[in-house]
Amino acid sequence: METLVGVLVFVVVLLGSIALHEVGHMVPAKRFGVRVSQYMVGFGPTLWSRTRGETEYGIKALPLGGYVRLIGMYPTDEAVGAGRPRGWWQRLAADARAASAEEIRPGEDHRAFYRLSTPKKLVVMLGGPVMNLVIAVVLLVVAYVGIGVPVAGTTVASVSECIVAVDAPAGTTCGADDPAAPAAAAGLRPGDRLVSYDGVEVTSWPQVSGMIRESGDRTVPLVVERDGRQVELAVTPVVAERPVTDADGMAVTDDTGEVLTREVGFLGVGPAMEIQRQSVGKAVSVAASATWQTAKVVVTLPARVADLVSTTVSGGERDQTSIVGPVGVGRFAGEIASMEGETVGVRAAGLLSTLAMLNLALFVFNLLPLPPLDGGHVVTALWEGARRQLARVRGMARPRPADSALLVPLAYTVFVVLGGVGLLLVYVDIVDPVRIG
Repeated sequence: METLVGVLVFVVVLLGSIALHEVGHMVPAKRFGVRVSQYMVGFGPTLWSRTRGETEYGIKALPLGGYVRLIGMYPTDEAVGAGRPRGWWQRLAADARAASAEEIRPGEDHRAFYRLSTPKKLVVMLGGPVMNLVIAVVLLVVAYVGIGVPVAGTTVASVSECIVAVDAPAGTTCGADDPAAPAAAAGLRPGDRLVSYDGVEVTSWPQVSGMIRESGDRTVPLVVERDGRQVELAVTPVVAERPVTDADGMAVTDDTGEVLTREVGFLGVGPAMEIQRQSVGKAVSVAASATWQTAKVVVTLPARVADLVSTTVSGGERDQTSIVGPVGVGRFAGEIASMEGETVGVRAAGLLSTLAMLNLALFVFNLLPLPPLDGGHVVTALWEGARRQLARVRGMARPRPADSALLVPLAYTVFVVLGGVGLLLVYVDIVDPVRIG
């Protein structure tokens, strides 16, 4: 039941994200006078629709996206001075211009999208992706500020009995020749709350972890709170090879995926996780960092798709960092909602964070400078605007609108490729899913 709830929440938020993405296009378009004939969530056969004013609003069978039909997306033959088409490429462009022109009512050419200025076109085209970015930030604010996220607290959850090699498998037990861990030797116990280390008040686990690593093998005083009273201990860390970690405590790897290590002070304690509410700034910072990481993934998307195809064909094991589609993200949502031993708040925060990452992916992906994605229309508008500004500076006549219909064959190609990648992701996410943890 919990898994089902998680999947249903994912589906609802996904549809809501698609719907709001299209609202981001529709609202400014109408504001600028463009006639919007259709607003649809999904593709394929129409399940439901209603006409309000001059716009038909509806839901279609396949919830794999959505669209708003802006009248006059492509300039007319007269506007671009198109001649007789030569070759299949120009014929496709001519057909697209003709279909676009048929939608323009008599006397409403001024309401066509292609008539907008470059800044207005950019606002309309960027409205959708920016809406996804706003959704992501709102979800992260709710998760981080409203609910809180698990962070390492200052209470000891585990005390190692011995020192094992950094590359030892998880769950390795202590052997007769393994030296005792300094924390156990000093008398630290699970449940102790760290008060001060080497005379410095402990305020967070990353802080004390850093001090332990930098203290080397010298003996330092440690004060803990145990059963309501403070207990003074003396601990002598050992110098051991341990993973290099980043600001979030995650292990750092090199270009080959190997975990980087260095010799640091080691005590042998693990923190208890606590739910702590974060600041709005932290949520925004997480959104910015995740956007950058998503952008790096999108840039390497062709190579990642090629790796996925190779793994699928060869029957190899799918990597944990493999790209996933909507089915995979839906599976993540179900797994998060059904995690055992976690509170409802933790699961809710995890689910919201996952949905935020999905919206960030939609934001970045839609900015790719390829038609029919929003980024392709943005590039066309920028090119048109640059030509107009150059003509103005040179004192030349205003150039004709950019013939964006010439990109229609490319848009068809990109659509087919993206459809193929989408089907591949659906297949592998079902037969060989990536699982959390």
